[in-house]
Amino acid sequence: MTSPVRLTAGLDDAPSRWLWLVKWLLLVPHAILLFFLWVAFPVITFVALVAILFTGRYPRALFDFNLGVMRWTWRVWCYGYGALATDRYPPFSLGPEPDYPATLDIAYPERLSRGLALVKWWLLAIPHYLVVAFFVGGGGYVLWQWGDGWVGFDGGLVALLTLFAGVALLFTGRYPRGIFDIVIGMNRWVLRVAAYAALMTDEYPPFRLDQGGEDPTGEPVREKQPAQPARSAGRTVGVIAGALLLLVGLGGAGAGGGLLWLEAQRDSAGYVTTPVERFGDNGYALRFDAYDLAPVDGDWPWAQDILGDIRVEVSEVDNQPLFAGIARTADVDRYLIGVPHRRFHDYQDNQYYRPMALGAHMRGVRPPDEPGSLGIWTESATGAGTLTLDWTPRPGDWSLVIMDVGARPDVRADVAVGATAPALLPIAITALSVGAVFLVGGAVLIALSARPRRPETS
Repeated sequence: MTSPVRLTAGLDDAPSRWLWLVKWLLLVPHAILLFFLWVAFPVITFVALVAILFTGRYPRALFDFNLGVMRWTWRVWCYGYGALATDRYPPFSLGPEPDYPATLDIAYPERLSRGLALVKWWLLAIPHYLVVAFFVGGGGYVLWQWGDGWVGFDGGLVALLTLFAGVALLFTGRYPRGIFDIVIGMNRWVLRVAAYAALMTDEYPPFRLDQGGEDPTGEPVREKQPAQPARSAGRTVGVIAGALLLLVGLGGAGAGGGLLWLEAQRDSAGYVTTPVERFGDNGYALRFDAYDLAPVDGDWPWAQDILGDIRVEVSEVDNQPLFAGIARTADVDRYLIGVPHRRFHDYQDNQYYRPMALGAHMRGVRPPDEPGSLGIWTESATGAGTLTLDWTPRPGDWSLVIMDVGARPDVRADVAVGATAPALLPIAITALSVGAVFLVGGAVLIALSARPRRPETS
């Protein structure tokens, strides 16, 4: 019984009672570096997928990098809160580190199926993903009920059992061997699935919990190949840097493409408009603080150049004539103080001034004056059908207010907001160009760093 994935772990004979309480702090440097490595991991896997589809092979340099990331992660996880099996600080290394108590090895595949590469990482692995979610997260184990709310734990069985082991270690000085065996078995299952999902093997992970520190499947079958020179740190750094460039390039190209799509959605008047959305409230007004839409002030001096002119279209609902107006926020504050209304501020939906449950006749609430009688509005429109406000953003805090013409409660309206956005096309072209440059640069850097080294000749 063999497996291409071999995971081992050793349990310290005399682990510290208290060290596990501060390991979260000791692991901060590893967490920072692993964050960037795992940002690169899916990009490297995508490049490997393309290579497998065309050649049937996983490029060795990319395989070694992804295996190195998994090895590093497993050492940190075993030292930390994925097992607490050892107090020996993990090395900062992508290499095998055979002397460390936690090791991971994956046999390099000579050939890989092109067809499986397209489906195994998402379709075929779904049953395993459900099991893995139960092991490492998403299990949703409720520890106890406190008052009217639930105090829950959602870290998965691995973290829960590791916590139990830590508590036992703190009070007894001993790590329960049974917990160690099952925790390592679950981690072994997880990493077998990770290797399969990362396209590093075609062998389907077994539905089997192989417990214990020693991998019961034995040594993985190794391919026979000539010895290769050790890969320099510079080449590894080059692969990582190239992957990050690819990631940034994909983001830039995606953003540029999305902005070009928006540019193509301009209406006949030259506005890029949001979809119509219906708003309603039992109070007297719908209030939108325009700072969220057009932050033109000292902190955002370029916002007006990007947004251009703003057009707000407000349509009635149920034949209810409406008033729509834009005024300074300070004036709107004074107008609506003590008046029940619905306010959208800092991208949040807030309800203000609710002295009693809405309904009945809102007794004791001050009704506002009719909005059309006020002189605070910079732009305003009144009537049935669709109201249109054309507004050029200016520095300061502004608010859009929608009310019933007669200042009656229960306001309903369909709202759409558009902008001329004169800078949209230049920004889209710039983002797309920068993304393309980063994509090409990342691909070239990976190709140069991952190319096979020529053996030295005497």
